[in-house]
Amino acid sequence: MAAYGDGMRGDVETYHQDGSWHNKVEGTDEVFGEATTKRQAEAAGRERATTDKVEHIIRNEDGRIAERSSYGHDPRNVHG
Repeated sequence: MAAYGDGMRGDVETYHQDGSWHNKVEGTDEVFGEATTKRQAEAAGRERATTDKVEHIIRNEDGRIAERSSYGHDPRNVHG
């Protein structure tokens, strides 16, 4: 199993492109949940990431990563 934050196939990414917000499943061509606001896109992306138990990567309008949240497969025995 891939570790947290290593770009594992299937993570959900929320991003801005061509004047609107989108979500996609990384490693695929699957784009879903086009929205007019970042908040709407984040909610759809979070829901999908929670369902799929993967990481949700949220980018700012400039493309930089603003936030990362993991919704499953977290290592539980992490030391210090």
